[in-house]
Amino acid sequence: MGNASVKRFTKEFTQQEPISEESIERAVEIMRTGKLHRYNVSAGEKGEAALLEEEFAAYMGAKYCLSCASCGMAMYLALKSVGVEPGDKILCNAYTLAPVPGAIHNAGAEIVLVEITDDYTIDLVDLEKKAADPDVKWFLISHMRGHLTDMDRLMEICEKHGLVLIEDCAHTMGAYWDGKKSGSFGKVGCFSTQTYKHMNSGEGGLLTTDDPDVIARAIIHSGSYMLYEKHTSRPGMEVFEKVKKLTPNYSSRMDNLRASLLRFQLRDLDNQCKRWNERYQVLEEGFNSIPGVTCPKRPEKETYVGSSIQFSLVGQNETTIRNFLAAALKRGVELKWFGDSEPVGFTSAYGSWKYFGNLPELKETNRVLAVMCDMRVPLTFDLDDCRLIVEILRDVAEETLS
Repeated sequence: MGNASVKRFTKEFTQQEPISEESIERAVEIMRTGKLHRYNVSAGEKGEAALLEEEFAAYMGAKYCLSCASCGMAMYLALKSVGVEPGDKILCNAYTLAPVPGAIHNAGAEIVLVEITDDYTIDLVDLEKKAADPDVKWFLISHMRGHLTDMDRLMEICEKHGLVLIEDCAHTMGAYWDGKKSGSFGKVGCFSTQTYKHMNSGEGGLLTTDDPDVIARAIIHSGSYMLYEKHTSRPGMEVFEKVKKLTPNYSSRMDNLRASLLRFQLRDLDNQCKRWNERYQVLEEGFNSIPGVTCPKRPEKETYVGSSIQFSLVGQNETTIRNFLAAALKRGVELKWFGDSEPVGFTSAYGSWKYFGNLPELKETNRVLAVMCDMRVPLTFDLDDCRLIVEILRDVAEETLS
């Protein structure tokens, strides 16, 4: 193939859609008032953070919501608010991103890694085996890259072994399992509004729960001081009275400026999810038609949000995969590889989390990650862009895969 006929992709994989004009106008209004801090409101006034919490709780069908500085902090606040103590053991799937083990480490807890399967979700057989340990009562699941496991079976395991479930839904905001929203299965749901997630405030997180004691502790932990009455997505003041002197301030609030950007995006979230899935479906069908490239079949009960896509190069060795990645990048297609022994960018495998000491080797997880590639699907790509990416990877596969 001559250089003139080589297909190339020229769009950026990190370029997100612009913030809407109505969001920008509201943000400018907030800046003109100077009231960026969430508790800087007049008597009887609801700030943007409080309104966002009301609206996201309603969207989730949850009783309470707390806006946070990040999803990582939402997970940390969740762990502390449900009662995790230093030295406690927390189950977690081995395929996730660094803020998840970071939250566990921040809480002083011990991580118990669970294997994953070929569809990139937690291995429920290994989960049940490790949940049988009488010293294990916490479970932080990461719905990594938007893949939901069989949540019916997972909840059966949690109930059988008395596990308290916290969901990391950084990649599943707007997703469902059998008609039930991701984030509504566990004691707490944690969501991200970082730039590359389903709503964009640069950095940010949201925590949802139906438990009045958990939300009261989370609100104080987040840095409410004694201003928790200004929250409107909360239980009665008597709940706070029980814990206000026992709950440390970790200063991890969201501000009114970021909340103002998110409120308008929330109104359009379901439509945005549909747009992501239109792109995902073009990519998935195309990738599965390339010899040597395999996307796992999504379960019938899963309503996913395809803001990224993963595929496996089954049977390929490290050299071949590196050649595949390099050839794709040369043509403008940026892929990540979770089989790399070194952390790169946002990507790291559990072997890089040395702050936990020597973690046990997980053979099945290593096998799956060794051949798994990952690609962002920003909404700045149109359907023709997705078709071009498929064509490029088809050419790359023909050239590099054995």
